[in-house]
Amino acid sequence: MRARIRDTAVALLAASTAVAAGACGSDGGGGTDDGDGPKIGILLPDNTTARWETQDRPLLEKEIAERCGDCTVETANAKADVAAQQQQMDSMIANGADALVLVAVDARAMASAVRKAEADGIPVVAYDRLAEGPVSGFVSFDGEQIGRLQGTALLRAMGDDVPGAEIVMMNGDLSDPNAVQFKQGALSVLRGKVKIGKAYDTLQWRPEAANQNMSAAIAALGGEGIDGVYAANDGLAAGSIASLRANQVRPLPPVTGQDAELGAVRRIVAGEQYMTVYKPFLPEATAGAEMAVAAARGEDLGRVADDEVTTRDGHEVPAVTLAPVSVTVNNIEDTVVKDGVYTVRQICTPDLAAACRTAGLT
Repeated sequence: MRARIRDTAVALLAASTAVAAGACGSDGGGGTDDGDGPKIGILLPDNTTARWETQDRPLLEKEIAERCGDCTVETANAKADVAAQQQQMDSMIANGADALVLVAVDARAMASAVRKAEADGIPVVAYDRLAEGPVSGFVSFDGEQIGRLQGTALLRAMGDDVPGAEIVMMNGDLSDPNAVQFKQGALSVLRGKVKIGKAYDTLQWRPEAANQNMSAAIAALGGEGIDGVYAANDGLAAGSIASLRANQVRPLPPVTGQDAELGAVRRIVAGEQYMTVYKPFLPEATAGAEMAVAAARGEDLGRVADDEVTTRDGHEVPAVTLAPVSVTVNNIEDTVVKDGVYTVRQICTPDLAAACRTAGLT
């Protein structure tokens, strides 16, 4: 990937789940659309990570509708099942999709489906994760930078305890190429500065798997032996923190995260999670919608892109690469609140009232 990163400074609007009536249809179960305009399919990977259904889906549908009044949209969620996503993609191809936006459950396993789409003349825009196969475009964030932000924040949180500190690494599912980049970026910062007591690669990004792995790490290292936790996303952070609490580890070590889930922001305010990585949803959805509409109309995706990525098979494809943001208790108001992702009222539940006042969230 070229080093050039587009630093997006866009004020985010509150996510709307409504799509303009008559402009854009959506079916979570793989239904057909009957409009005469271009047909665009959106394939989401799971309902475990909150962002796909609460942020990306409504934003992608809304942004496509605003750019293509006669487009229809079909949306499906694979619920972490590769076979289900392959069937959903086959159905969209059979139903005459003009373009597909794919967040692959498994980047390698979906390559054959991407090739089938290409054979049928249907461009595939890889969204957030770089699927294998002949994709036509890619929209995402700098994965290694995300890992570096997480690693840097963890070192900062441990402060004077860094020399000789021992951490647990709760990595994501390495069938997701993003997870590989997050891990690489984090290790580039952490290696040589901390001892990695235990490291786990978490199948399907499941919080319950992180919970079980953290319990195993506590049994092996002792709660007092864990100075920090690198959790690759907020779901893994939640599972890890639940295990730490259940095993009565006090005080909680600093824990990283990613995706700026509402639960994670609340945990940051409460002092249970140290940070998350915010990937502004609207700029990503906007770029994904622009690519999808251009692809459905047979237009050049290079006009949307500001970058290029090299796929596993060595082809360069147009890309939009966005800049992630580290979020701690000190900048919640200047990031997710300012951008309209959450209101202070949403974050500050009654049991967090005192903590929110301390954090300046009023």
